[in-house]
Amino acid sequence: MLRLCLLLLVLFTGFAIVTAQPLVKVSGVVTDRLGTSMSKATVSVLGQSQFTTTDKNGTYDIYTTSTTFTLKFTLLGYNPLLVDFKQEKAGRIKKDVVLISNINELEQVSITTKQNQLSNSMLLNVKEVAGMPSASGNFEVILKTLPGVSTNNELSSQYSVRGGNFDENLLYVNDVEISRPVLIRNGQQEGLSFINPELLSSAKFSAGGFESRYGDKLSSVLDVKYERPDSTQQVLNLGLLGASFSSKIVTSNSFLLAGLRYKNNTSVLNTQDNRGSYAPNFKDFQFVYSRFLSEKFSLSFLGSFNSGIFKLLPEGRETQFGTLNTRLRLATNYNGKELDEYTTVGAALTATWFSKSNLVIKWINSYFRIIEDERIDIEGNYIFDELNNGNFGVIRTNRGIGGYTNYARNSLVSQIFSTGIKADQTYDNHTFSLGTRFEHKNYVDNLNEYSLIDSAGYIIEGLKSFYQDNAISVKNRISIQNVTAYIQDSYAISSNTNLQMGLRTSFSSLSSQLLFSPRLLLAYRPSSNNKIWRFTAGVYQQAPDYRSIRAFDGILNIKQKAQRSYNASSGLDYALDGLGTRLKFTSELYIKYQDRLIPYMMDNVRIKYLANEVAKGYTYGADFSVGGEFVKDLLSYFRISFMKANQDIVGDNAGYLKRPTDQRINFSVYFQDRLLNSPTYKVHLNMLYGSRLPVGAPLVQRYSDDFSIPAYKRVDIGFSKDFLDDAVQRRARFLDKYFSSFAAHVEVFNLLNIDNTVSYLWLKDVNNVQYAIPNYLTGRQLNLKLIIKFKNSK
Repeated sequence: MLRLCLLLLVLFTGFAIVTAQPLVKVSGVVTDRLGTSMSKATVSVLGQSQFTTTDKNGTYDIYTTSTTFTLKFTLLGYNPLLVDFKQEKAGRIKKDVVLISNINELEQVSITTKQNQLSNSMLLNVKEVAGMPSASGNFEVILKTLPGVSTNNELSSQYSVRGGNFDENLLYVNDVEISRPVLIRNGQQEGLSFINPELLSSAKFSAGGFESRYGDKLSSVLDVKYERPDSTQQVLNLGLLGASFSSKIVTSNSFLLAGLRYKNNTSVLNTQDNRGSYAPNFKDFQFVYSRFLSEKFSLSFLGSFNSGIFKLLPEGRETQFGTLNTRLRLATNYNGKELDEYTTVGAALTATWFSKSNLVIKWINSYFRIIEDERIDIEGNYIFDELNNGNFGVIRTNRGIGGYTNYARNSLVSQIFSTGIKADQTYDNHTFSLGTRFEHKNYVDNLNEYSLIDSAGYIIEGLKSFYQDNAISVKNRISIQNVTAYIQDSYAISSNTNLQMGLRTSFSSLSSQLLFSPRLLLAYRPSSNNKIWRFTAGVYQQAPDYRSIRAFDGILNIKQKAQRSYNASSGLDYALDGLGTRLKFTSELYIKYQDRLIPYMMDNVRIKYLANEVAKGYTYGADFSVGGEFVKDLLSYFRISFMKANQDIVGDNAGYLKRPTDQRINFSVYFQDRLLNSPTYKVHLNMLYGSRLPVGAPLVQRYSDDFSIPAYKRVDIGFSKDFLDDAVQRRARFLDKYFSSFAAHVEVFNLLNIDNTVSYLWLKDVNNVQYAIPNYLTGRQLNLKLIIKFKNSK
């Protein structure tokens, strides 16, 4: 009853949303000491989410609802600049600033600036993550609102980009490529993703057409940085789903970032159909220490420990589904338990040498050890009934009784070591980049699992024709070595036109292939400076890895060859004034032809490769987004994506079928506003829609797309108040003395309580009719959290 009252209160206050009016506009030009205009400098309002970047002329415009505030100007290679403003009333301010070069980072300035200007990627506003309502609490929630990204699982940090699967996405943290666990079956087993949002300084994301400097995957790149902060600071995050603490310590020639996170989402998991004793326990510790040993040389160390334990003692399940005319119910009682443990330990050491002007050389070394254990021993007895539509809960007829058994004793130990060198140098209108990397992977896999379905009192005839054999006992041990290299040139053809050409080459000991992948990007910015046209083309190849070569029966296909895709895209970024704000409109058309693919099936978040098959396919689509400050200092954006992804498995005579990620329409809204005509009360609304996904029935002997998972629809909403916001007229003395921010958040997950399906349980009744029993995701849930920032030491 209490939750219902709180929900009604939230809904009532939600209707009181009104638009706040801008107070102060600051404009100006950012230059260096020689008067050179500094493009791509970041201008942000301290303590608020508002930020912007300077254009090619160094000019900027930024708004704030406060009359007393501080602007922060940052650009790699220059000392951060803080400028305080105290205005008596609203109005316009003209403020030109000069950035002073940082001797230790000067050599990176022109290199980084040109790379940022010529890139088919978008800079993410990492400050928005704290306010986004999310059941997972992971950084990747922001990616699921971006053009080209598909999702259908709020518990998972995994995502699909333009028809690709989870394995086709690259993740870099401080130039270190990060690997993900292999055995995870469903989102509830996932805990904390690798990225700690509180340590982030910047993040870039590319949904395709990325540069040769990035690795050998087919779909996307997420490049995040843990870099030197502006000041010493500590942040404490407390909530019903967990807690975190981060500390940033800065000295004259070094800095330390450290973050500790804990997550327990039992209350969210209890909203699923499966009843039982959930005991998830996820924790994570990360740190970065960087120190300049001289003006020309620095060392940086990244350490990470991530542990996830998921324990479940299932009790029962009741799922109702069907049509308006036929209502069905599956009631199940369970015995047994599930215990899964996932541990990742990693370290990386980076040496950076500024050998001479505009030349930066990095030597990057990393080692990761991932240990995964699954112990499942669960038996279930079920009753399958058809209900009477006219009388709720009354059984019309019994469709069958039976049981099933799931058993697993699986363990996988993965070790990944890599070492590489990369260099960047600017010369006149060129920025040259090159690098080489060696990677050694070792896998030890003990696979022992089986599943039986006793439907209507007998074992289903033809069970062995499932793609996944019901009894597997395999031990695998394999090592894989990869050598990669790249070279690229970013060239300013004119003041309006830039060209980037690159070549990437790789060799895998598993496939014994020497691969060449040329890539090109052309960008044109008209003199009006409010548009950017981009064209990309390239070859993207993904060498086989352990997950893709392991078939359903656990046998490895060591003769598998690399997947290959030919990609092209054309895009437009357009800045315009409208709806009382500065809007940014982005669009991109793309097409991908894949002449060599490894087909797969999806079961929740588990990818099941048909390791011995080869397919060809194509993907094409269009992404659109528009965003702006419809309310000043609060960024909102809308996006819609259209896509079609098909594949033809060679030799199956079925022709082109839909790929498992063929989600034709994706739509998202992230909207922020003020509540009750007060600048300190904010609302954060996150809406996601993804059209249905194809899936095949398990009793066929080939890949099929004759069934589908219904469309994914979800609305999450959050409300926040910062008691130390600049707009607060009366502040509590105690809070103001010790804290710079004290924000309370109230969140409602799955506001409309929609039953979203993530996968199916397949059963037959006494008449040998097969049914797909939906496995639903989480229901409505209330969450509370506090985000406390302690007073900064400047």
